[in-house]
Amino acid sequence: MQSANSSQTNMLILQESCTDATTSFVIYASVDIVAMNVVLNGGDPDYVALLPSGFSILPDGTFGVTDAVSGSGGSLLTVAFKILVDSVPTAKLSLESVATVNNLIACTVERIKASLSCKNS
Repeated sequence: MQSANSSQTNMLILQESCTDATTSFVIYASVDIVAMNVVLNGGDPDYVALLPSGFSILPDGTFGVTDAVSGSGGSLLTVAFKILVDSVPTAKLSLESVATVNNLIACTVERIKASLSCKNS
């Protein structure tokens, strides 16, 4: 667990990650510190609201096939977010909410690609 933001001390990021020969993944969720302390002290874990997000990176299945330019195969990136857009489950999504989520996904994919020094393709 780590603080989400040094100026915002009421939230933590709970994270799990794994890398092996077949996949890499990162799963994370923002967690309220007070709620987490209740659970860590033996309280009811249902008290903690989790909206997990994350991504996985898998080989694209072209084992042994290499790209003539880079000399390597490709990867498949899967990104998932669980976001509370409205407190009313039956509420319709606004265009602004859809645009915000689309922007979040696009920015996340670009940051992952940049951190892995991927070319734009």
